[in-house]
Amino acid sequence: MSVLELGELIKTRQITSKELVRIYLKQLKRYNHVLEAVVTYTEELAYKQAKEADDLLSQGTYLGPLHGIPYGLKDIVAVPGYKTTWGSTSFKDQFLDIEAWVYKRLKASGAVLVAKLVTGSMAYDDIWFGGRTRNPWNIEEFSTGSSAGPAASTSAGMVPFAIGSETAGSMTYPAARCGITALRPTFGSVGRTGVMSISESLDKLGPFCRTAADCAVILDAIKGKDPDDLSSREIAFEDPFSVDITKLTVGYTKDADMKVVEVLGSKGVNMVPFELNYTVESVQGILNFTMDVDMLAHFDEWQRTGQEDLYEAQDQWPVELRRARVVTAVDYIQAQRARGKLIREVEKSFTVDAFIGNVTDWEKVCMGNLVGLPVLVIPTGFKNITDPPTNSCRRRTTINAGIYAPPERDHIALALGMAYQSVTDAHRKRPPIDDFGPDDSIPNPPRALIPPRRLHI
Repeated sequence: MSVLELGELIKTRQITSKELVRIYLKQLKRYNHVLEAVVTYTEELAYKQAKEADDLLSQGTYLGPLHGIPYGLKDIVAVPGYKTTWGSTSFKDQFLDIEAWVYKRLKASGAVLVAKLVTGSMAYDDIWFGGRTRNPWNIEEFSTGSSAGPAASTSAGMVPFAIGSETAGSMTYPAARCGITALRPTFGSVGRTGVMSISESLDKLGPFCRTAADCAVILDAIKGKDPDDLSSREIAFEDPFSVDITKLTVGYTKDADMKVVEVLGSKGVNMVPFELNYTVESVQGILNFTMDVDMLAHFDEWQRTGQEDLYEAQDQWPVELRRARVVTAVDYIQAQRARGKLIREVEKSFTVDAFIGNVTDWEKVCMGNLVGLPVLVIPTGFKNITDPPTNSCRRRTTINAGIYAPPERDHIALALGMAYQSVTDAHRKRPPIDDFGPDDSIPNPPRALIPPRRLHI
């Protein structure tokens, strides 16, 4: 069920927050042995927060659509009393006595934290100190992207929603692979105090959900000026539920999923061919320079003291940070000048209200993150995997699209996503998490961890 559907159940007292917490903790424990998506269960905190939510409701106080709703946080987000491991052997016992800004916002909205979810080690890809997170739609495949835990857990129905982060593809890639809806919002929309940083000018936090409508509700809850994050801003967030999409002109690129184009066109959106033009070359190189040098500035001592030798994937951060150490100041400054030119050119070229394009195209990922564009990832369909283990195999590869909007126009992307999902059902499909093949090495789950089917949300 979506967040809004669950919220209605709580608001009308058809279910309590405590009951939802019990259901989702069972889901998490049932499937985590397969997906390796959870770092820490926050069970004691969850039941405490659920009781508070239920007590408030019984007293006549309703905090809004997230009241009593369970969720998960990527484990780069600090929560007092629980480890914040950054997914790394170097920090797997780290406790940070900080309430991250995004956690504060969700707590104030009545949401209930049930788990700290896997981040790839130090927010790089899907390998962490406890294993490697899998894709619920094809358990022989990994989730990809450092927000692997939030993506896999939301896809598998282990949480109704989760918070992840992106510097360079860490939301878009796992959301696309795991077949869920996710919003990488405009840069600066969500405060990052209490969150591990890679690059202050690139890092963004956003929601993983089942629907675009849920993403809208969650962004509304977590956005705002964080007094301790100088990059965050009070960005006006117009109501995506009240947008008249028939007044929008939306472009589609050559690599766009034409199903989305056709559906939105049938709903009255003016769809036109479009390409975002800019003259800046080596956009990918600019992003790599920026991200790697900024990351090294944060983890200089970590590298100098040899802690990188413990890193889970030696061909990832250790290699990139050694490369970053030989980048000259002149090269870094030239890259930032080119980035400024890119931002100006994209702003001038963005002559439509939004555009539909491939969400995992690396050029678009780099460009979008450098400019700070919001993008909504939506699942649009599925296809059979290659070389299935059996003829009856239900594993699938997900098909996805990205809805890109200009900075501070997140509501436009969300409105278009809601319009598309109002007449399609790919976002409603359940992944075949229990579909083990004859040669799979993943063990069957202990019977004690399998709840009755009626508890499956």
